[in-house]
Amino acid sequence: MSLNFPLLLVIAVFVCGLLALLDLLFLAPRRRAAIASYQGSVSQPDGVVIEKLNKEPLLVEYGKSFFPVLFIVLVLRSFLVEPFQIPSGSMKPTLDVGDFILVNKFSYGIRLPVIDKKVIEIGDPQRGDVMVFRFPSDPNVNYIKRVVGLPGDKIRYTADKRLFVNGELVAEQLIGSEPGTLGSAELYKEKLGEAEHLIRKEMSRYRATPDHSWTVPAGHYFMMGDNRDNSNDSRYWDDPNIPKDMLGMVPDRNIVGKAFAVWMSWPEPKLSHLPNFSRVGLIK
Repeated sequence: MSLNFPLLLVIAVFVCGLLALLDLLFLAPRRRAAIASYQGSVSQPDGVVIEKLNKEPLLVEYGKSFFPVLFIVLVLRSFLVEPFQIPSGSMKPTLDVGDFILVNKFSYGIRLPVIDKKVIEIGDPQRGDVMVFRFPSDPNVNYIKRVVGLPGDKIRYTADKRLFVNGELVAEQLIGSEPGTLGSAELYKEKLGEAEHLIRKEMSRYRATPDHSWTVPAGHYFMMGDNRDNSNDSRYWDDPNIPKDMLGMVPDRNIVGKAFAVWMSWPEPKLSHLPNFSRVGLIK
């Protein structure tokens, strides 16, 4: 079962804030009145008694303590920056398993938490951006891929692993090779929009897929992983509940934000495998 963390955080902030407000408006005045009454009834007030009368209920004490911390976390996470960890190798070599990344939450507009309604327009995804979004078939799951197609674009991916956008071949330059899943893999420098980045292609024949084309509808985006032959992305999504012309597309309402930096890597979270900072840097 997937937990809706933004919803839980909003509920926690609301409950803690409600407890703090309840104390401010009702409980604290009662405590002050009780202390004043006690002090007026004795000639020498006992400090222990005053302390007891002034003691906050345990639930209120916890609520008031956690409220500012949770509120700050909610604001930062909802409107500024949200951390994520990369669970798979679909974005190799740009991102690797265990990378901890930061995602800019306001690059593509300010959205209200939980309902994800955009309330302030700031910018739109650009071709080549690395973007986190909620998987169309299961919005509780976050995906990270690269923006390949913008609204209105015509995307084609051929059996010989070439990418065309609006009829033009996306430029790529061979950089080198490395071991692949079966055989070898080649690394290329690709220029997609204004972004230059590395992509990875498996060279085994079994990886070949049929030539296919897509047209990106308005308000949607076509996404691909940089590890082109090991990525569950817009080319392969299949959901009978989604109209065919929208299949594989990410709607604007599912956007979470733009990934912009790696701040730590921890592929195996164990005491024997400590986190490292060798991959720290901006995401291209």
